[in-house]
Amino acid sequence: MNTYIITTLSEHPELFDSAASWFHNKWGVPIEEYLKSMEACRVSSSGVPAWYVILDTSGKIIAGLGIIENDFHKRPDLTPNLCALYVEESYRNQGIAQLLMDHACTELFSHGIETAYLITSHTIFYERCGWSFYGMIEEDDGNMIRMYQRATQPSLYDAEKS
Repeated sequence: MNTYIITTLSEHPELFDSAASWFHNKWGVPIEEYLKSMEACRVSSSGVPAWYVILDTSGKIIAGLGIIENDFHKRPDLTPNLCALYVEESYRNQGIAQLLMDHACTELFSHGIETAYLITSHTIFYERCGWSFYGMIEEDDGNMIRMYQRATQPSLYDAEKS
């Protein structure tokens, strides 16, 4: 099994442009929004926002995710939100997404945040990764979507997976 190293973007601002472009190409959110959030993570002491990527041996991004206050929904009380999780197809089914989520949750816990949330239609995948259904919530565009939650304390989400 390969060992993947997670890069915390707040510690590597030289990667902001390439990471913002990579996330934009996966999700269609404007590059400027990613750059603004990445810049905010440099000065945040709360752990939110935060951005993480994994690079291959040539320095190309193969996976990434973000932690933001709100992922385009009308429940600002359900925060922070995991967002933009993506693993390049040729690297899937190797535990990389789980590695990124576990790392992000551990980082949130270190900042005193006990629960993380996400919105998704990929229900089976996230349930296998230790997320539990919270309920249906309204997105900013008025559509309803499934909200999931997960404890950030490592011992709690490790127990949920077993």
